[in-house]
Amino acid sequence: MNREELFKIAEAWFQQQNWKPFPFQTQTWTAFLQGKNGLLNAPTGSGKTYALWLPIVLNYIKENPNYKTKHKPGLKAIWITPLRALSVEIKQAAEKVASDLGTQMTVGIRSGDTSASERTKQKTKMPDLLITTPESLQLLLATKEYNKIFANCSAIVIDEWHELLGTKRGVQMELALSRLKNISPNLRIWGISATIGNLELAQEVLLGHNSEALENSVLIKAKINKKITVKSIIPEKMETFPWRGHMGLHLIKEVAKIVKQSKTTLIFTNTRSQCELWFQALLDKYPEFAGEMAMHHGSIARETRIWIENAIKNEDLKVVVCTSSLDLGVDFAPVETIIQVGGPKGVARFLQRAGRSGHQPGKESVIYFLATHAMELIEASALKKAAENTIVEDRVPYLDSYDVLIQYLNTLAVSDGFFPDEIFKEIKTTFCYQNISADNWQWILNFITLGSQSLQRYDEYKKVEIEEDGLFKINSRKIAMQHRMQIGTIVSDAVLNVKFLKGGYIGSIEESFVSKLQAGDTFIFGGKKLEFYAIKDMKVLVRKADVKKVAKTVSWQGGRMSFSAQMSELLREELYHLENNPLSIEAQALKPIFIRQKRESIVPNADQFLIEMFKTREGFHSIFYPFEGRFVHEALASILSYRISLLSPITFSLAYNDYGFELLSDQEIDMQAVFDNNLFTTSYVHDDLQKSLNATEMARRKFRDIAIVAGLVFTGMPGKVVKTKHLQSGSQLLFEVFRDYEPDNLLLQQAYIETFEHQLEEGRLLKALERIDKQEIVVKRCEKPTPFSFPIITDRLREKLSSESLAERIAKMTASYLKE
Repeated sequence: MNREELFKIAEAWFQQQNWKPFPFQTQTWTAFLQGKNGLLNAPTGSGKTYALWLPIVLNYIKENPNYKTKHKPGLKAIWITPLRALSVEIKQAAEKVASDLGTQMTVGIRSGDTSASERTKQKTKMPDLLITTPESLQLLLATKEYNKIFANCSAIVIDEWHELLGTKRGVQMELALSRLKNISPNLRIWGISATIGNLELAQEVLLGHNSEALENSVLIKAKINKKITVKSIIPEKMETFPWRGHMGLHLIKEVAKIVKQSKTTLIFTNTRSQCELWFQALLDKYPEFAGEMAMHHGSIARETRIWIENAIKNEDLKVVVCTSSLDLGVDFAPVETIIQVGGPKGVARFLQRAGRSGHQPGKESVIYFLATHAMELIEASALKKAAENTIVEDRVPYLDSYDVLIQYLNTLAVSDGFFPDEIFKEIKTTFCYQNISADNWQWILNFITLGSQSLQRYDEYKKVEIEEDGLFKINSRKIAMQHRMQIGTIVSDAVLNVKFLKGGYIGSIEESFVSKLQAGDTFIFGGKKLEFYAIKDMKVLVRKADVKKVAKTVSWQGGRMSFSAQMSELLREELYHLENNPLSIEAQALKPIFIRQKRESIVPNADQFLIEMFKTREGFHSIFYPFEGRFVHEALASILSYRISLLSPITFSLAYNDYGFELLSDQEIDMQAVFDNNLFTTSYVHDDLQKSLNATEMARRKFRDIAIVAGLVFTGMPGKVVKTKHLQSGSQLLFEVFRDYEPDNLLLQQAYIETFEHQLEEGRLLKALERIDKQEIVVKRCEKPTPFSFPIITDRLREKLSSESLAERIAKMTASYLKE
């Protein structure tokens, strides 16, 4: 069959669905059938799934003219999804195309949720079309004679590539693709990505640095004019002193009004704790929502999540309070309205969530922005402009992730073994390892065979054996089993399942939260009040608690996100120009705050850097406003406090949020002396960071994750997970051994590099200092805290007080400042 005939089949199928193919879909079909690789840039809900499933099936029809009567079994295409939750839906789309076009192609899923019996079946007979995750693909590479599984595979599609890029899971994919290219000669590699700032770089990372695959590739952009309408929820009365920590619950009435007017609503929160709080608050205040409302986040039982997803599709639910667990992929045509609670910290995340509404080609997306405090209205205004002009973040790919490379080499050694020269050539084509030197490669080979220089006495680290023909192979069954169980790069706090005493699984919570509970304590999880009974066999046993009992809300690590670089820039621009935009409803709402801010201090413009100083009963406050995001401010606060302490002995308490940071001391800072000593210089930043932040301690914590990925520590058997504190102490011991006896150890060096580049964002920090250096520094001595400083001060108080006593304390502070 020629391409014209194949296109007729595809177009006829589209007509049967009462659809018309978009230009980007036909472009993708053409490029795929021409044997090209590519990256497809298309928004959520635009039909990107059919842009690639159709040509995959058409290609099979082209190569098998008797496809209706004779079926050739064997793996033909792989679809990678970053979320297991999306697998069922992708499978349904593939099955529809394969059966409607009269092929006998089978479709299967292989992920952590796949049963052991299904996996065993797949060993002897793989489905034609396989939907899997990056981790499960690695597990297939750890299978004996894996090259036979992939030999006739003609396509691999990596969905939501923007979610994997800039993570170690993305590096995992780069390595897997470098191998598959060589064992599947006719393989076409395709990525699907929502909009990101650096699409060309995303394409290069996907297809390989200077590779043949990249040369024979296309970048296809879907030109779909998706209208996104952003509406700010403005409170009736604007607080003059805005504060963080009340989760936006003061606007619950406005939210309920929107929910009642819409068929279906998703309420997005930034953290799982916030999700639990909002669900509970809505239920308490509006009991009529019971039965029509659900909660969805990553720690809730999978069966419950799937039920909720189907209930949204079938319009059985009116409102779902959720987190990023519903950001991606799942196709909810009927969702009418999206509410975002609090700043989403990134433009891409906000636009992705907006796209959940009107999740169909050509439909308008409506998203309401609920500011949890007044300053977030500046973010709302900035996000409106970003939505209008489609301004989104770049994703920065990882370089030289030696822990992932060590895991990958052990994966190859577990299956059929590998020859180093062959694999070295392959990994050099990946973006991540394009600059790996022969010396570092030799170090890694020594590491997996001899256990690195300082561990040579311990046989447990000598995992890989070198056979007579030079093949590197793992022959120990125990090492092979432990390795297969630990494949992956997602490292988090140990997670324990929560079950009722009489049976019934609710979900999973982190060990760090459970360890603080005592028998009889009450906590809210999954929308239920639960009483903690005991931990048994790594399970948290609970029973229903008395409704009147005061309950804690479950907290998770990593709950605090920071602005992306793009979001910081948009926020600064918006702040500098917002006052001069009288038509903006956000500017109108913020007017009383800006008037008060100007009375006490100034609203800085693009050429000014504001520092406010005032005294309270707590001491002397110095507040700096770089508007660069929480993580950069944490590093900046540490550097500046360290530099100031070098001039004269002084102790500080530090507080920071996305807008600025505070140095609080019992003595006043001599600002003039500080400026005379070049406080904001970019010189010695790295050294000052190391000295001020105890970078060694941060690197030690980062090393724990690296040690797990590289297989230096074992996380335990199913049901017998090693406790976090034991993993921490085991990895700390290794960290100290390497630091004292082997300072050039690549994994040790990686821990420091990741601490500075990814955690402290040293590059952004330097740019911020360069910008501040060019601005006029305005020091304002204020009588009392200003509206801009109030959220930073209250953020520090929140660490010490419960939410009730914090609210009382803030009410007193606000009354006192307004009276003055």
